[in-house]
Amino acid sequence: MRATLFNILYWTMSGVYAVLCALLALIPGKFFLMHGVRSYCRLTVLMMRVICGIRVEVRGTPPKNKAVIIAAKHQSWGDGIVMIAKTGNVNFVVGDHMLKFPLIGWVLERAGAIVVNNGGGRKALESLNDGIHRSHGETRPILIYPEGHLTPVGTGKPYRKGVYRLANSLERPVVPVATNLGCFWPQQEWGKHPGTAVIEFLEPISHRLDGTSFMATLETTVEAHTRQLEEEALS
Repeated sequence: MRATLFNILYWTMSGVYAVLCALLALIPGKFFLMHGVRSYCRLTVLMMRVICGIRVEVRGTPPKNKAVIIAAKHQSWGDGIVMIAKTGNVNFVVGDHMLKFPLIGWVLERAGAIVVNNGGGRKALESLNDGIHRSHGETRPILIYPEGHLTPVGTGKPYRKGVYRLANSLERPVVPVATNLGCFWPQQEWGKHPGTAVIEFLEPISHRLDGTSFMATLETTVEAHTRQLEEEALS
């Protein structure tokens, strides 16, 4: 019952905020638009706690207003919402599937988001390079999910090299993030489960590592800490 109430309110609120943020996107600059986006994310996190009994615990230090790449585990629709609510003014890499939602494409464009082709290949590389070009000189963190897709709890997909290209080209350290949010808000499922979800910010990884070492270190670090958090949640 609580999950049904949450989902009805969440999707209704999402429609309202889509219109509101589209209007804010008409104002020059990103200040008012990103304030609207953060407001939406923070209200969702509040609803998660009040309605579903899902509390969010942050471990480590969120890199607010720092020029870093945040490379996070992706196992819940709520991942990006929680991350933006807890880190403040961030840019983000999103798949082009987000463009299917009305008004979202306009909002993403005005927010400066890096929209990449989910299928990978040349088009994805071109859009990533465009995002890299636009991100030079910015100081806000960039959030990326290296797996590229949602994964069920206890599993993972091979990490894509776009995160290394992003970090190396912008000369930014990468902050790995582990989570167990999928134990409470599984992927895109209707059902929600009460408990304390953890978002853990880990030690940064240097962009100066060679590509092979960087990718291995990132994937091993995030997956190992995520398994620990999953065990903690399921115990």
